[in-house]
Amino acid sequence: MNQKNSPKLNHVVFWPPFLLLVAAVGLNFLGPDSKDEKGEPVKGAFSTAVDSANGWVLANFSWLFTLCAFLSLILCVWICLSGFGKVRIGGEKAKPLMSLWNWFSITICTTIAIGILFWSTAEPVKHFTAPPANLGIAAGTPQAATFALSTMYLHWSFTPYAIYCVASLMFAFAYYNMKRPFSLGSTLSPLLGEWSTGKGGNVIDAVCLYSLVAGMAAALGAGILMLSGGLSEVFGLPSNKWVWAAIAAAIVSTFIVSSATGLMKGIRILSDINTKLLFGLALLAFVCGPTMFILSQAATSLLDYGVTFVPRNMQFFPQQWGKDWTVFYWAVWLAWAPVTACFLGRISYGRTVREFMLVNFLLPSIFAIVWMSIFSGTALHQEINMENLAVIANDPARGAQFVSYEVFKQFPFATAIIIFYMLSAFVCFVTSSDSNMSAMASISSSGISPDNPEGNPRLKIIWGVSVGTVAWVMIAFTGGVEGIRILSNLGGFPAAILHLLILASLARVILAHKALSQVDAG
Repeated sequence: MNQKNSPKLNHVVFWPPFLLLVAAVGLNFLGPDSKDEKGEPVKGAFSTAVDSANGWVLANFSWLFTLCAFLSLILCVWICLSGFGKVRIGGEKAKPLMSLWNWFSITICTTIAIGILFWSTAEPVKHFTAPPANLGIAAGTPQAATFALSTMYLHWSFTPYAIYCVASLMFAFAYYNMKRPFSLGSTLSPLLGEWSTGKGGNVIDAVCLYSLVAGMAAALGAGILMLSGGLSEVFGLPSNKWVWAAIAAAIVSTFIVSSATGLMKGIRILSDINTKLLFGLALLAFVCGPTMFILSQAATSLLDYGVTFVPRNMQFFPQQWGKDWTVFYWAVWLAWAPVTACFLGRISYGRTVREFMLVNFLLPSIFAIVWMSIFSGTALHQEINMENLAVIANDPARGAQFVSYEVFKQFPFATAIIIFYMLSAFVCFVTSSDSNMSAMASISSSGISPDNPEGNPRLKIIWGVSVGTVAWVMIAFTGGVEGIRILSNLGGFPAAILHLLILASLARVILAHKALSQVDAG
C-alpha cells in the first residue's frame, strides 16, 4: 500500500474514547482499592465511581438491555423467513472472500468463544447452588440442575448471536450494498440519511469505541484470570497481579505479531486451528466425562429452555438475580456488537443474507448449546457428586477461574488436557483481539474503503495495549471479576441506544426490499 494512500488518523473519533481510558486508569491508580485495619476491603475513588454509575444504569435501564435482546431475536427470525434472505451482500456479482468453514471458524473464535471457555463450568454451578429466590427452586435439586443448564442456553446461544447478527448484517448491507463509509454511523443511514455518516457518524464511532474497549477489557480480564488459574494448577505459579500483567503482555504481543501477517491470513489460520482445538476438546470431554448424564440433562434442560424461552427473554423489569446475570450478559453482548459488526460484516462480502444468518446466527448458537451441554453438564455432575466446585468458585483465594481446572482433574491425562485447554483459550484471545483491533483501527482512521480496507497498523498496537492495560487494572485493582462485570454494564449502555436505532434501520431496509420486490413482480 502506498504511503500516500494509507488511512490517516481520525482525531475526532480516536481521542475522546482514548483519553477517557487514560483518565479511568489514572483515577484508579490515584485512588486504588485497599483494606482497613480489620482486613475488610475499602473501595477507592475509581471503584466508587464505577459502582455508582453501574447501580444507576441497572436501576433505570435494565428494561433497555432486555428490549434490545428480545427485538434482535424477533428480527432475526423475520429475516430467516423473509425473501430478504436471497439478497447478496456486495451485489449479485460479488464473490465470497473465504470458504464456509473458514467463515464459520472466524465467527466462533471472534465472538463469544472466550466467554464459553471461562464460564461454561463456573456459571452453572453458581445457578445450581443459588437459583433465584422468586422461582421457588431449592438449591442442589434436580430442578436446580435443569434451571442451571437451561440458563446457560439462554445466556450463550441464540439471544447473544441475534444481537451480533443484527448489527453485523446492517453494517454489511450499508457498507457494501449502499456504498456507505466504513463507519458505524452508516448503519443508521436508512433512518438519518447523510447526517449519520458525517459529524453524527464520528460521534457514534467514538461512543462505540468506548463501548467495545469496555467489553473487550471485560473478556480479556476474564481470560487473564483463567490462564493464571491454569498456570497455578500446572506449574504452581501464584495468581497475582504481576502474573496477570505478564499474561496480558503475552496476549497483546502475540496479537501484534498475528496482525503483522495481514488480517485475513493471520485470523484465518488461527481460527482454523482453534476451532479444531475446540471441537477436539468437546469430543474428549464428552467421551471421558459422564456421557449419559450429559445426554439426559441436556434433553431435560433443552425442553425447559424451549418452554421458558419467551418469558425469560421478556424480563423487562427483572429481580436482582436477573440484573446480576441475564441483564449483565445482554450488556456485554451489546458492548461488543457495534464494533465487532464492522469485522463480521466486512468478511461477509459475496454471501447471501440467508448464508449470513446460517453462519452468524444458527450454527454458532447450535455450537454453543452443544458446548454448554458437555461442559456445563459435566460440571453439574461433579458438583452433585462431590460438592467441591461451588466452594472453589466462592473462595476469594481461588475463584471462578479455577473451576474448569478442577473439572479437568477428574479426566484421564488431566495435565495434558489442561494445557490443551489453556492453548485453546490463548488462541481465542489472540484471534478475537486481532479482529476487533483491526475494526477499531479502521474506525479510528479516515479513507477506509473496500479497496483500502486496513486501518493504520500503529492504531492496532495502540488500541491493543490500551485494552490490555485496562483489563489488567480492572482485575488487579478493582475487585477482579466483579470489576469486569461493572465495566461491561457501563459499556453496554450507550451501545444499547445505538442498537435500537440499528434495529429500526434494518427493519426499514427489509420493508423497502419487500416493497421493491412486489413492484418488480407486478
